[in-house]
Amino acid sequence: MRLSLTSLALAIALSGCSPSPSSLLASPAHAAAADKTDTSAPFPYAEADISELQAQMAAGELDSVTLTRAYLDRIARLDRAGPRLNSVLELNPDALKEAAALDAERRRGQLRGPLHGIPLLLKDNIGARPMGTSAGSLALAGFRPDDAFLVTRLRAAGALILGKTNLSEWANFRSSQSVSGWSARGGQTRNPYRLSHSPCGSSSGSAVAVAANLVAAAVGTETDGSIVCPAAVNGIVGLKPTVGLVSRDGVVPISFSQDTPGPMTRSVSDAAALLTAMAGRDDADPATATRPGQAVYDYTARLKDGGLRGARIGVLYGSLDTQPGVAPALQHAVAVLRDAGAVVVPVRLPTQDQWEAAERIVLLHEFKAGMARYLSTQQAPVRDLDAIIAFNRTHADKELVLFGQDLMESAAQAGALGSPEYIAARTEARRLAGPEGIDAALKAERLDALVAPTTGAAWPLRSGEADAFPGGNYSAAAVAGYPSISVPMAHVNGLPLGLLFMGTAWSEPRLIELAYDYEQRTRARKPPAFKTEALIR
Repeated sequence: MRLSLTSLALAIALSGCSPSPSSLLASPAHAAAADKTDTSAPFPYAEADISELQAQMAAGELDSVTLTRAYLDRIARLDRAGPRLNSVLELNPDALKEAAALDAERRRGQLRGPLHGIPLLLKDNIGARPMGTSAGSLALAGFRPDDAFLVTRLRAAGALILGKTNLSEWANFRSSQSVSGWSARGGQTRNPYRLSHSPCGSSSGSAVAVAANLVAAAVGTETDGSIVCPAAVNGIVGLKPTVGLVSRDGVVPISFSQDTPGPMTRSVSDAAALLTAMAGRDDADPATATRPGQAVYDYTARLKDGGLRGARIGVLYGSLDTQPGVAPALQHAVAVLRDAGAVVVPVRLPTQDQWEAAERIVLLHEFKAGMARYLSTQQAPVRDLDAIIAFNRTHADKELVLFGQDLMESAAQAGALGSPEYIAARTEARRLAGPEGIDAALKAERLDALVAPTTGAAWPLRSGEADAFPGGNYSAAAVAGYPSISVPMAHVNGLPLGLLFMGTAWSEPRLIELAYDYEQRTRARKPPAFKTEALIR
């Protein structure tokens, strides 16, 4: 989202991609000292994929209790102390007990699937007992709703919920001047590649925790950029599914037109494994009934070599060419695609400003209605948007010390979902981004997918940097409700860049196939800057 358009565009991006006031950060000297913190011996599970961890477990070389303890210790040394990444908001007090139970099942030969015994972290707008769910706000302190539907599915698949991650407060729908990765409850999450730079958001903690090897994988949520932007600037994989593929039941809402949870992982194969476990029909979320065909699909079946051979890929040029290192990185990515046997053609999409005003109307209306429904049905401490606004004013010294709540105040004035203004805006936004945007481009050139730089490199966390946010290429897929996957592409002075794959609705199998082949061809050549371990040790 281009920051120069309007101040509201900052937050409509919902990636939390606004810069931080300098008051959030330690002094430069402290940040430099933290960068050099010695965390003793190398972490034995650094950069390990889920399949690698499972192989060790199958061989009897590792169990879930040992792995869970290792992650808990690393969180204590790096997240709470050391460089103080501040990505984990709350830990599951029953984690070791649950790990022991999963190990006992394994010994009895009762394996639930490829996630059995694997620790995961969840963004703190996703319900998971016995932990709280705060969306980063003090207004929801002590709020402990039941497991979200996706959490029930992950646990049934054998995953261990290790804890909750910090986020841009209210998933960055509080203020047009909000701070990426900051919440009143959790403070400021820091980018492990450069502690003085933005982690993006709003799924900041989930991305940082995976990048820093604090957990095997994590789950984020996105309305417009909140998965793929932090994935890109933290050098990991982020998969935003088609809206309706993964249930939103039990997730603090912004927009039922655009919200979706999704995997944040170290590899495309891990993202496919998580998506397989998370996806499914849920009567509590009518959007899940719109998926064609079977309700459950094994996305790991699309992890095959040669996925790019014969593919037709459209490349979006120009939108980030002025950002340092982006143009040569994209040029190299295109060369990789062509070497893999893909046909690459330049394409254009409608510019974001053509649907931006309509998206603004949609999000304000849906946020007001969605929050009222969620808070009242979940018996939350506050029951509607007006109550949250009042709470923030009463606790302004903690909640409003860095920025205000103009988005919430605007949403509180929005009309009902039956208003002609809302209905027209929703129709226009989806049409421009979907049928007349992504779908039209795919059809015109008979394309399998579109690719583009996800965003630019991370920008400094300091005041007066509004123009530093590079923007992103993810908004069309987000507004249309279509899938996108960001995978590591290159680095600029040690800061990661991501390559975004986008497709039409329900095209996750093909996008995974393409992204996996690209990843396999580039992963072995990743520069040392992608190894977060070396940067935060």
